[in-house]
Amino acid sequence: MAVLSRPLTLLGLLSVATAVWVDLSTLDACPGYKATNVNSYESTLTADLSLAGKACNVFGTDIQQLKLEVTYETDTRIHVKVIDPAVKRYEVPESVVPRPSAKPTKAREIEFKYTAEPFSFSILRTQSNEVLFSTEGHPIIFEPQYIRVKTSLPPNPNIYGLGEHTDSFRLPTNNYTRTLWSRDSYGVPNNTNLYGNHPIYFEHRPTGSHGVFLLNSNGMDIKINQDSGASAASLEYNVIGGVIDFYFLAGSISDPIEVARQYAQVVGTPAEVPYWSFGFHQCRFGYKDYVDVAGVIKKYSEAGIPLETMWTDIDYMDKRRVFTLDSDYFPLKRMREIIDYLHAHNQQYILMTDPAVAYLPNSNYGPYDHGKEAEIWLKAENGSDFLGVVWPGVTVYPDWFDPKAQGYWTGEFERFYNPKTGLDIDGSWIDMNEPASFCTYPCDDPFKQAKDQGLPPVRHYPPPDPNTPIFQDRTSRKRQHAGDNLLNPPYAIQNALPYLSDRTAYANTKHANALVSYDTHNLYGTLMSTATRNALLARRPGKRPLIITRSTFAGAGKDVGKWLGDNFSLWEHYRNSISGILGFASVYQVPMVGADICGFGANTTETLCARWASLGAFYPFMRNHNGDTSISQEFYIWESVTKSAKNALDIRYRLLDYLFTAFHKAHLDGTPVLHPLWHIFPKDPATYGIDLQFFFGDSILVSPVTQENVTSVTAYLPKETFYDFKTYDKIEGQGQNVTWENIDYTQIPVHIRGGSILPLRASGAMTTAVLRKTDFEILVAIGADGKATGSLYVDDGVSLDPQASTQVSFEYDSGILNAKGSFEYPLGVKVSIIRFLGVQKAPKRVLVNKKEAKVVGGQKEGVVLVNPDLPFTSDFTVELQD
Repeated sequence: MAVLSRPLTLLGLLSVATAVWVDLSTLDACPGYKATNVNSYESTLTADLSLAGKACNVFGTDIQQLKLEVTYETDTRIHVKVIDPAVKRYEVPESVVPRPSAKPTKAREIEFKYTAEPFSFSILRTQSNEVLFSTEGHPIIFEPQYIRVKTSLPPNPNIYGLGEHTDSFRLPTNNYTRTLWSRDSYGVPNNTNLYGNHPIYFEHRPTGSHGVFLLNSNGMDIKINQDSGASAASLEYNVIGGVIDFYFLAGSISDPIEVARQYAQVVGTPAEVPYWSFGFHQCRFGYKDYVDVAGVIKKYSEAGIPLETMWTDIDYMDKRRVFTLDSDYFPLKRMREIIDYLHAHNQQYILMTDPAVAYLPNSNYGPYDHGKEAEIWLKAENGSDFLGVVWPGVTVYPDWFDPKAQGYWTGEFERFYNPKTGLDIDGSWIDMNEPASFCTYPCDDPFKQAKDQGLPPVRHYPPPDPNTPIFQDRTSRKRQHAGDNLLNPPYAIQNALPYLSDRTAYANTKHANALVSYDTHNLYGTLMSTATRNALLARRPGKRPLIITRSTFAGAGKDVGKWLGDNFSLWEHYRNSISGILGFASVYQVPMVGADICGFGANTTETLCARWASLGAFYPFMRNHNGDTSISQEFYIWESVTKSAKNALDIRYRLLDYLFTAFHKAHLDGTPVLHPLWHIFPKDPATYGIDLQFFFGDSILVSPVTQENVTSVTAYLPKETFYDFKTYDKIEGQGQNVTWENIDYTQIPVHIRGGSILPLRASGAMTTAVLRKTDFEILVAIGADGKATGSLYVDDGVSLDPQASTQVSFEYDSGILNAKGSFEYPLGVKVSIIRFLGVQKAPKRVLVNKKEAKVVGGQKEGVVLVNPDLPFTSDFTVELQD
């Protein structure tokens, strides 16, 4: 949901104006440190680092003495840490990012090397001696409010990550800065800091892939630049606090997906989400009343478009206050009627919950009173409750570090979302948790700013008759900040707003554990995510919650999913969404991700929405959502959009078990559910910069039309066999671009990678509950080598710890398909279709479990269709006999 819109151009200029400008040569000329007292024992190395010359003192006083700690934690991970031994500087608390366990081994794939004076270090790949990270020639600078670490890179490096951003998936390498500082970023502009912070990057080379994770939540600029002469590039961290805390990941020389799994070992694997959450979701900011909401639900049904979950933005609240209902526009009785209707039709309901609580002392507003009684609000520097301005006007903010905050949040959820007396929601949507504020810095008088901005806003239309019919049939470690300037630090990161504290909680606000927002600001959204997950688990113990958040930090995926924020109805944002979902799903380990389909701000067009409905069907999280000042854009409004949504949703729903299987794999070991092309074809340099195509799972290549008023797309096909998902036409990729013409606005090019076996549902359905009662089709897409593999995982779809599951492995080779596995969870359906693509010679007969089966005639060349009518309860074999 958007903030009140404001121009950003001037703010960007103001931000730069607050910085102390320092010539790069000045930084490079700093003395750095020298290493002494080096001690190496088995898997660890420690050393003292002493300033090696006259201090630079560029943004403060250089720390004279540092401590180096190096740990070989696993055969693929090295932990390098530099701290100030004299001061307890802030570090990311273990409660937010638990540190991974170490299992040292002598079989190391990467190694740490150093030069004592001037101190520098390198990370090398053991097998080849290839340098992956090196500070040689770049002195480390370590000051109270400034840390600089710089590494050399190959020319034109392939760098991915360092989000959240809306820039290209392969990051620019010339004079490029990525700033990490959470902010409410309406319009998700390019080249600025956005809602979340993930200081992890993967670098891919023809010789392999590796990862570098800086575990630091302070504000920072990360600069990537091609050095003069183009003989090398560099990546430079400029951080305004904390410590140097690197995790170096070896990745792999052959499998780039391995580095994603290794990162998951550090920050945690993604949470499993309920099966129903992969269905289609509908929302908007601007549904006027309960009649409006009910009408949307009914219209989707009448249009024959599957709607799994209905969402409602802050419109339902009384004066925009969390944990309230507007009794005139969204009365409790009618809202419960809507929820009961949805549940009766195997559908779900989700509401928005913001962190900011209206500041209403002595007003009998329970959510404020309960928090005040527990004293869990974030504190201003003078110890009073910090006040901001958000939708309900003047607000306070929960301090998620306070040990009483979880009980407060769980209690509010239990009261307001009580299944018997309140709103029985099925998941949670949390927003504005950067934390956002509409109060422009300095926010000396939040009451005046709230009044001037008209907050909370007044409804300008009458409420509906409370009896209006609905659903009728129709056609830690603590940093001592003494002397530090927390509001205006000497090194000013390139925040898109003029001050760190602008439109957010002040950088000097205090937490219950004595931490300050200067250090923890970038963690606020993730802390709220964890508290919300715990609250939902308390409501429905043992059930997987779905939580979608806006602000994230490293490791957030273990609790929540993410939507990409307040985009616009622009073709550019349609295109940007692809790199956005790839970043979160394939790098940051937050795979339940999607953009607002058709765009949030401004007015969409029919053609843009039609294309976006198709593309959105291949987001892991699929939701149509737009703003209160935009025209309606529900899929049923335009005929072409309706058709596009139906076509794409039919493909998505047939693939839902394939997607569910991919998510289970991600939960187990961090294998991504989406892939850039270079994941699958790591030796093909042409794939390294592609971010307008992607793999949905590891077998479905999606190549959307990405230009306005165009009915063709030029896409890259690597050297591999592919099959058109719709027509089953076989295409031999030649490692070059191909152009597909006459792509109707209701279609999207989707291809199956040869060598894949897909467990499809035989048809789509209106709800996932009905889909789970639909028979399976096993589709065997034979690869160039005559082989194919695949897998299926199914459980009850809702339990955190399912008591039973069915897991099947499929393998095809030399005309024989084998399906083997365990069938503990009863699927209750049959295998009604087995389809082979790319068969070289039509078989004379087909045997299913050694018995001759019926082969359906009339298929195109190379396609063999069998109707086995086979109970999906045990292993089976299918033989194609010449």
